[in-house]
Amino acid sequence: RRAAGCGAGRWRAARSRAPGAWGGVRRRCQRLLYWVPVLFISSILCWSYYAYVTQLCLLTMTNIGEKVVCLVAYHIFFMLFVWSYWKTIFTLPMNPSKEFHLSYSDKESLEREPRGESQQEVLRRAAKDLPIYTRTMSGAIRYCDRCHLVKPDRCHHCSVCDKCILKMDHHCPWVNNCVGFSNYKFFLLFLAYSLLYCLFIAATDLQYFIKFWTNGLPDTQAKFHIMFLFFAAAMFSVSLSSLFGYHCWLVSKNKSTLEVFRAPIFRHRTDKNGFSLGFSKNLRQVFGDEKKYWLVPVFSSLGDGCSFPTCLVNQDPEQASTPGGLNSTSKSENHLFPAKPLRDSQSHLLTDAPSWPEAAAKADKGKVGMSNPALTMENET
Repeated sequence: RRAAGCGAGRWRAARSRAPGAWGGVRRRCQRLLYWVPVLFISSILCWSYYAYVTQLCLLTMTNIGEKVVCLVAYHIFFMLFVWSYWKTIFTLPMNPSKEFHLSYSDKESLEREPRGESQQEVLRRAAKDLPIYTRTMSGAIRYCDRCHLVKPDRCHHCSVCDKCILKMDHHCPWVNNCVGFSNYKFFLLFLAYSLLYCLFIAATDLQYFIKFWTNGLPDTQAKFHIMFLFFAAAMFSVSLSSLFGYHCWLVSKNKSTLEVFRAPIFRHRTDKNGFSLGFSKNLRQVFGDEKKYWLVPVFSSLGDGCSFPTCLVNQDPEQASTPGGLNSTSKSENHLFPAKPLRDSQSHLLTDAPSWPEAAAKADKGKVGMSNPALTMENET
């Protein structure tokens, strides 16, 4: 009986572990499937290298000078394309720093308090020294209940990575990675160099494509590679040009793809251009101050990814609100907190200097304020 009982216990234990084991296998299979688009792009790239270098340049071109020029230019575009693509794939997305994570006591308080204003009070207390100026649609503190942290401005939770990503733009299946603050510059360069790569191939392959199409050259093995190479380069050029142009527009407006679909909501109102500082500063936020690094896939973006300068006048949480819930101040008035220059955003968000909310309180000293209306907590993904 004792042996039978032990056997039954082991069977029940194995049965209870089965769902967890199956879930682990499923997650590993999903992670492998996520690499299929990357392998597809890599295989197309390897084939294009063989088709262009071997079949077109070495076997089809007869002019030595043309061969040398095409091979040198091709390998420059190829190297920059592969370098930026590699950096986009393998640069880990940045997550919020430890200052944004709730302490153990705050987590307990949040779990004990009923949902509503009491929970918001806990979150406001946790976020009082953090440079956070965006809110949810209901006006609540942006909080991630999966990562247990107060979300920095422009941070979003990625359902694929299951992490909060700083300045998240989107999750790109073609690089199997989240495009955000840490690799957005690399993603832009990847689009730019892949577009130049395709345009260069299409331009130099065009005359041989026409010759093969009109039977101006002998029917050899190179015919298939050269003709299909032109079709592939032209097709990818069209799709890449539209995607690259869209992201250039996003950079000029200092927006992310997510912010286009849902404009950021600040303390006083929604403003789709709240982070735009003008074309020059918007460009420098992504590419940095030193122009010599702009075209190279090395990290040079400004800031820490947790806080961003804004063109808006932000309202302190303890200030009076107008009946409509909007700030009564206008953009022409002075900032209620010390304006943060673009260059200063490279420093860490926690320094020895007074925090922005404290400075805002000093700047607004003497004003009579009313308590905020009740806010409900809303978790965003």
